[in-house]
Amino acid sequence: MTRKQCKVTYAGVTFFTSIREQELKESFNYGLFCPPSNGKAGKFLDEERRLGDYPFNGPVGYLELKYKRRVYKMLNLDERQLKALHTRANLRRFLECINGGQVEKVAKMCAKGLDPNFHCQETGETPLTIATGTKKPNKLLIALVNGGALLDYRTRDGATALHRAVERGHTLLELGASPNYRDTKGLTPVYLSVTRKTEPKICEALLHDHATLGIQDSQGWQEVHQACRNGLVHHLEHLLFYGADMDGQNASGNTPLHVCAVNNQEACARMLLFRGANRGALNYANQTPYQVAVIAGNLELAEMIQNYKSEDIVPFRGPPRYNPRRRSGLGWGSTLSRIYGGPPSPCPSEHPFSSASSSLSEGSSSHRSHEDDISIVTVS
Repeated sequence: MTRKQCKVTYAGVTFFTSIREQELKESFNYGLFCPPSNGKAGKFLDEERRLGDYPFNGPVGYLELKYKRRVYKMLNLDERQLKALHTRANLRRFLECINGGQVEKVAKMCAKGLDPNFHCQETGETPLTIATGTKKPNKLLIALVNGGALLDYRTRDGATALHRAVERGHTLLELGASPNYRDTKGLTPVYLSVTRKTEPKICEALLHDHATLGIQDSQGWQEVHQACRNGLVHHLEHLLFYGADMDGQNASGNTPLHVCAVNNQEACARMLLFRGANRGALNYANQTPYQVAVIAGNLELAEMIQNYKSEDIVPFRGPPRYNPRRRSGLGWGSTLSRIYGGPPSPCPSEHPFSSASSSLSEGSSSHRSHEDDISIVTVS
């Protein structure tokens, strides 16, 4: 197997990479690993944090590109014992303990050294994603993360635990999961919270933690389009408050108001008009929302759109509040996805900050430190 050297510079960061001339299998489960040094244990870098946030020894930092595994901090490790722990039968028992909600047994097996970052042979799920489907997942999730489970370790189809558990997202967010992890379709947890019609508070919690807005599916549908199609007026209000584009167009040129018009979603249409949506926007068929409503036979909604008065528009006052403990900004994960061409493992959108949060974002990212220009050596 031959290797090739390549040098890639992106966002002020130079990557010297030595990779096999073959696409990485499960590329979304590879991460940048900082080896142990000066008495500090090694660790995988958080994909959503800027490289400049990490302290490196000397002017040139050294990182390794590795498949994500548990990072052992114990020095008295017995390799034979570890190998015995990771038999197929033992891993199956571990998953049975998770399904049974046996927190103490899960914690005990992790304490012995079991690595909870693996895939179920039958389903391709991870211990974390399986735990999210149990009746009382919180203590299980904490035990797994304390036992070395990586929050951004993905299932075989590219989903993180937060994608699987948008309804139980609070615990994962508190444990440090990013609201901007992407699945293999490029969709984020906040996007799925709308398409799966979860509780509005879940959508709000993700937005409060700096969730990126403006994510699109293959048809160009953003979160606001999906909220309007599903009639989720409370989700829509949260999305608009956090800066979603109320006049954004999908692949057909339809704005959220067009979507309301064709689906007869009066409450969502009223919310859009109340916040100042453009009633005269044209889709690619040169139709306004009013005309679309008439064609769809939704005449009452068409009349409301046509007669809405501009003096009744009330825009939001002031910016939304964000979690002060959560950083916002481009992580290095987007860089790796560009280099290795794998699934969109978490990469923020082309517009990483919504209009409501742009002032906050600019204040935190306009001054780059010297660490942003660090050279990184990655090896396979």
